Amino acid sequence: MSVLSLRTYNPVVKVLAPVPAMIVSIGSRDLWTPALFGAVALVMLLVSGGLRGRTLLAVLFGPVLLVAVMTVSFGVWTDPARVDHTIALATLGPFTLWSGALEIGLATGLRVASVVLLALLAGLTTDGPDLVRSMISHLRMPYRIGYAGFAAIRFVPRFRSDLEIIRLAHRVRGVDGGRGPLATGRRYSGYAVPLLAGAIRHGDRVSLAMEARGFGAHRTRTERRHVPLRARDAVLATWLLALCYLVPHLSGAL
Repeated sequence: MSVLSLRTYNPVVKVLAPVPAMIVSIGSRDLWTPALFGAVALVMLLVSGGLRGRTLLAVLFGPVLLVAVMTVSFGVWTDPARVDHTIALATLGPFTLWSGALEIGLATGLRVASVVLLALLAGLTTDGPDLVRSMISHLRMPYRIGYAGFAAIRFVPRFRSDLEIIRLAHRVRGVDGGRGPLATGRRYSGYAVPLLAGAIRHGDRVSLAMEARGFGAHRTRTERRHVPLRARDAVLATWLLALCYLVPHLSGAL
C-alpha cells in the first residue's frame, strides 16, 4: 500500500491530529478559514483516502449540500434585528431575506462542513480494531476497555446478518405487512424482538468465550498485531498542526 495512502498511518494520529484544526475552524468568524480547512481535508481524502463508489460521491456532494441547507436555514432563522443593516435580497409579506443572514448561515455551514471533513480523515480511512489496538499501545488505554470495544465492533456485522435472516424468515412466512409508513413501522417492530434475543444470545456466548480464555486475569496483555508509530505519522501531525497557523494567516490575506 502506498505511503501516501491515509490508511497506512497510525489511527490515533489520524484521530487526534485534526482536533486543533477543528478547534480553530469552529472558533473562526470569517468565511475563508473554514473553507480552506474543508478544502484541504477534501483534497487529502480524494488524493490519499482511496475512496470509491457511493462513499466518494457522498464526500464530494455531501458537504456542498450541507452548506447549502444551513445557509438557507440560517437565512430564515437569523434574527432580522441583527442583520437589518445589510442588503435586503427578497421580501415576502412580513419576511425579508437579508444578505447578512445568508452570510451567517454560510459561515456556520462552512464551519460544520470543515469539521466533518477533518473528522472523516480518520473515519473513512481507519480500521476499527486497529484504532483500538493503537489506543491500547500508545494511549495506555486499559485492554479490558479496548477489548470491550472490539466486541462492540464485531457485533455490527453480526446484527446485519441476523437482521437479513429475520427478514427472509418473515418473507417466507408471508409476514410482509404491506406497504406504506405504518406497515413499514409494524414490520420493523416485528424485527426488534428476535434481533434483541439474538443479540443477548451472542453476547452471552462472547462473554463465556472470553471468560474461558482467562480474559482480565492479568494487568497487561500481549498483542498479536502491533500498530506502530512511524515517521510518516509525525509528518502528518506536523502538517495538520501547521495548518492551524497557515490557514488563518492566509484567510486574513484573502
